[in-house]
Amino acid sequence: MNQNCSDPLALTTAINSLAVCMAGSLDNDELAFCAAVLTQLGDTLNTIAAQRALCGSS
Repeated sequence: MNQNCSDPLALTTAINSLAVCMAGSLDNDELAFCAAVLTQLGDTLNTIAAQRALCGSS
């Protein structure tokens, strides 16, 4: 069994809890900056994964 698989509901709950915690300790500008950085990180990771899938590498 893949060790990276977990309960999807538990994962989304954990992510939601992290977002609420972060939002409570950051002002609006810091929160917007953090969101932009994390969005770029996710997009870049997706680009790398897509390229790996296309090229057949891991």
